[in-house]
Amino acid sequence: MKQKVLAAAAFALVAGMQAAPVMAQSSVTIYGLIDTGLVGESGGSGGHVTKLTSGISGGSRIGFKGNEDLGGGMSALFLLESGFQNDTGALGQGGLLFGRQSYVGLNGGFGTVTAGRQYTPQYLVLTMVDPFGTGYAGDAANLMPNTGNGASRMDNTVKYASPVIGGVSGELAYGFGETAGSTAASSQLGGAIGYNNGPLNVRLGVHVRNNDTTTTQTGTGRSTLLGAVYNFGPFKLHAAYGVNKGLNSSPLRNTVNPYGTSAIAASTNSTDMLIGVTVPVGAQHTLLASYIRKDDKTTANQDASQIAAGYRYALSKRTDLYAMYAHISNKNGAPYTVGSSIEAGSGNSAWNLGIRHTF
Repeated sequence: MKQKVLAAAAFALVAGMQAAPVMAQSSVTIYGLIDTGLVGESGGSGGHVTKLTSGISGGSRIGFKGNEDLGGGMSALFLLESGFQNDTGALGQGGLLFGRQSYVGLNGGFGTVTAGRQYTPQYLVLTMVDPFGTGYAGDAANLMPNTGNGASRMDNTVKYASPVIGGVSGELAYGFGETAGSTAASSQLGGAIGYNNGPLNVRLGVHVRNNDTTTTQTGTGRSTLLGAVYNFGPFKLHAAYGVNKGLNSSPLRNTVNPYGTSAIAASTNSTDMLIGVTVPVGAQHTLLASYIRKDDKTTANQDASQIAAGYRYALSKRTDLYAMYAHISNKNGAPYTVGSSIEAGSGNSAWNLGIRHTF
């Protein structure tokens, strides 16, 4: 009897050891954002446009993210995020199933390594410093570059994000060009380093894209952006300065392909300056404002400036209403238009009235 009990206990122990890896702690979260509103655009060649559109503040989306505890302080993680237009039901990002983000990776004391379609480090700096979060009519990307093969995102990318040490953290990302006969052609490289502690958040981001193909040698484009946000309590002050040099260093969004280059040549040598504020008023009200200046240093001298103002009203922690307005002053035929998170816009002025819900 005693031998049978010991045998049963040993069997249970072995079975438990074999099952342990399968029973590793894991979780999957479903999340999303739905944004819809009225948009009025003016100043374009086609005249005034009024429309109901999706993704004004940020692209409407549904996402799946998860992680698995691998033991020893290491975990596996993934994220799949699909963009869509909830006013029509169409997929966003040109019809890609997971066009917003799609990656898998490992996390541990060393930091995080991920592979797939991901945001560029330079774009994340722009989103951090823009009072409008690169959305609404006041989107800083109306004038400032958010470079990448999908503007804000890189395909075929391996990214490393460091752990935060004393408020300091960094990112490094490389996007494979996957061009036959050349490892450099169509490749991209991005990086960022920053300090976030207490009221101060400051970050420097760089993005370099190689525009060469197997048939055309056109060189590189480089965008560098330094941004800072300081929380004074009653309000947040936002400031940024950027330098852009080379082809596609400051690509234009357009109505045909908001994430590519325009038929009208964008500046290949320019600087950008942003100053803005975020003013919370009680628990429900938020005022936003910014001024952006693009200084075109090419012979065309196509300077531009944007003023933007907005208001958000929080109905709850997950739902808010908003009203936004922006106007761009173009010089010497500069082609910049007022868009929003996912649209380029058709003119140099636009207003938004909408609702945003997260889940």
